[in-house]
Amino acid sequence: MPAVWDRAEGALAAAARAAGLDFVEQPGEGAFYGPKLEFALGGSQGRHWQCGTIQVDFVLPERLEARYVDEHNARPRPVILHHAVLGSIERFVAMLLEHYAGNLPLWLAPEQILCAPIGAGQDGYARHVGASLTERGYRVALDCRPQRLPRKIVDAHALGIPILLALGRREAAAETVVLRRSDGRQESVALARLDEALRAEAFP
Repeated sequence: MPAVWDRAEGALAAAARAAGLDFVEQPGEGAFYGPKLEFALGGSQGRHWQCGTIQVDFVLPERLEARYVDEHNARPRPVILHHAVLGSIERFVAMLLEHYAGNLPLWLAPEQILCAPIGAGQDGYARHVGASLTERGYRVALDCRPQRLPRKIVDAHALGIPILLALGRREAAAETVVLRRSDGRQESVALARLDEALRAEAFP
């Protein structure tokens, strides 16, 4: 078994060097069936999270008596590569939430856009805008509460929604929206151009 481990470890190290990777050995961190490469991603808080891994396994093919037919019609023993692209999905999501401080980019946010009618009688226009965006694949929420705009902005920010569309009487008449980002930037956008303005950011 030590000879098999050394062979797998040497193969993995050679492949990493050939790929131009710098690596630090961590004795004892491999699985029972073979050594692995771990890829640690750094977050905005200065912490590193072990995410993706790839492991070289000479042991299980032997135990399973696995074979394959090669181009010479021989039946050699394969080598198994165990590859986890993200690692634990829970750890990966936790890393993203910490890195972005809960303010995920538009493409990743669970709810991308909040339609917020401003003033009495504007719920219909907000629902129309929301339905139009939903049909195009956006994840849209509505805030039809009677609260004023500053309260809706604060609540949207607390929920981590990157885009708020303020929709008042003037916007309904002109078929425009006031597009407000979580960092405070805002602009008036024609409803007909809204998808064009957001699509590349929402669906990269």
